[in-house]
Order: sequence, then structure tokens, then C-alpha cells
Amino acid sequence: MKKFFLIIFSILTIDQVLKIYIKTHFELGSGISIFPFFWIFFVENPGMAYGVNFGGGYYGKILLSISRFFLVFFIFIFLYKNIKKGSSKYLTIPISLILSGAVGNFLDSALYGVLFNSGTIYSQKSQEWIPYIGISKINSDFFNLGKDHTGGYASFMEGCVVDMFYFPIIDTNLPHWIPFFGNYNFQFFKPIFNLSDIVISIGGFSLLIFKRKIKNVEIL
Repeated sequence: MKKFFLIIFSILTIDQVLKIYIKTHFELGSGISIFPFFWIFFVENPGMAYGVNFGGGYYGKILLSISRFFLVFFIFIFLYKNIKKGSSKYLTIPISLILSGAVGNFLDSALYGVLFNSGTIYSQKSQEWIPYIGISKINSDFFNLGKDHTGGYASFMEGCVVDMFYFPIIDTNLPHWIPFFGNYNFQFFKPIFNLSDIVISIGGFSLLIFKRKIKNVEIL
């Protein structure tokens, strides 16, 4: 059990340190080039992994945050039962990765609205997500248990997920002579994501690769 706790805690710590650093040192929509095909580029995501938008505006965002909570809860129970049963490491380690990633993104959704003083918010009037200008700061009232959590940019469960890894492996304009797509800007890989998204993907692919070696699964 300690080994799995260490995996989850380590990933969560690195994930949150990265996100808080990016949020408090980068302006939204800014970044730096590490290599031509690898950028640290700060965006905020009100939707799902890899920038996929859940839809539904504000209420869709709240529904997604609540869904993340229940997903984390059921994954935790599933992992706990299978660790106790002694299920295959080909199951429990990938599930630990998925759980750590799910918790990481849930923390953004649940707490970042009250943790930071500025962030992307949803406008009921224009029916769209509104970005902000400048660099965010940690809301000092967040750690004051004697006061309400005022000063945050949104309420509990209304925060946006911080993404920062961008891999424009291919970024080019197609030749003008190509029918229909001439001069079209083609990018691969376009989504911007975070460490939580990466470990969720690794966990999911691992389950697919090693599915034949997984035995003694304890269902909820």
C-alpha cells in the first residue's frame, strides 16, 4: 500500500508544483520554447484532458467538476480493493497512475478558483469563457481559516485546469497547389496538456498493452 501511495503522492506533488509555478510566473497565452518541437505554453482549460471542451458553458463546467469527484472516488475504491486482494501489478500500477492524474485535474477544478486571484471565467452574458490579463497571484485569504475564501477569481468547483506542455512537432503551411487545403496551416501535435493528462494516458495505454496479464480483478 505504501508503494502505491508514494506513486500517487509523488505525481500529485510534481503536477501541482508545476501548475502553481506556471500560473504564478506566466501570463495566459505566453510561453517559452525549449526545443522547436517542445514548448512550455500556458493555457487554462475549462474542459477535459487535452483541451477537449465538455460543452454546456458554466453548468457543463460544474457538471464536469462533480463528475471528476465521483470518478476519483470510484477509482480510489477500485484501486484499494485490488491492492488488498493482491491483484496483478499490471492492474494496480496503471490504475495508480490514472488515479493520480484524475486527482491532479480535480484539484484544479475544485480549488484553483479560490486559490488564485485571477483566472478564466465564464460570462453568462456573452456565453463564452473570458481570459484574463497579467500574472496570477495566490489568494492570501485562502490559507486564513478564520475568514471566508474571498479574493479568488471563482467559487469552489469553478476553477480551470492549468495546461502547459505543447508539442508542435509539425507546424507548416501546406503548398498552395493542393486542392481545397492549399495554404492551410497544418499542426501536429496541437493539444496543450499537463502532467496529469500524461500519466492518465500512460495508465490507460498500459492497461491495454498488459490486459492479458491482468488477473484476479476485484470489481466494485
